[in-house]
Amino acid sequence: MSKFDAENAENLEDIEKQFAVKAVHQAETYWNLLTKIKGSSLKLTKYDDEIYNLLIEKFPEFKDPNFAKHINEDEMKSKVGKERWRLFCEEFKYIEDYNFGTLLRTKSDTEYDQISTIFAVRIQFYAIEIVRNRAGLNDWIYGQQSM
Repeated sequence: MSKFDAENAENLEDIEKQFAVKAVHQAETYWNLLTKIKGSSLKLTKYDDEIYNLLIEKFPEFKDPNFAKHINEDEMKSKVGKERWRLFCEEFKYIEDYNFGTLLRTKSDTEYDQISTIFAVRIQFYAIEIVRNRAGLNDWIYGQQSM
């Protein structure tokens, strides 16, 4: 049996579509949850405290929750940003699907849409949304219409 070589694997359209469908489903599920429970009352994982504490340690700018209001995709995906996030993400290999692709709103005061939604890995999503939820930045969604 040959070993799978991810570096040289083809990007198969069907696989990409399946990832996209799963990412959209996760975004819809999260949004619908926020319409029923205030984000400030929500716990995303049993590791929320660990994720939050390491985020603050590795990204001290998040100590100010206003920093989480708007995520700058260019900074996040710059060479320096990618390395900082890679080191952060690798600390959470024990969390299932920690590096699975997901959708992240760049602005906490908007819904998921084509303009303010980016592709991120799940642990980045958890980290940023935990900060937003703890600061009450997602509470405005409570009572909104589900997706």
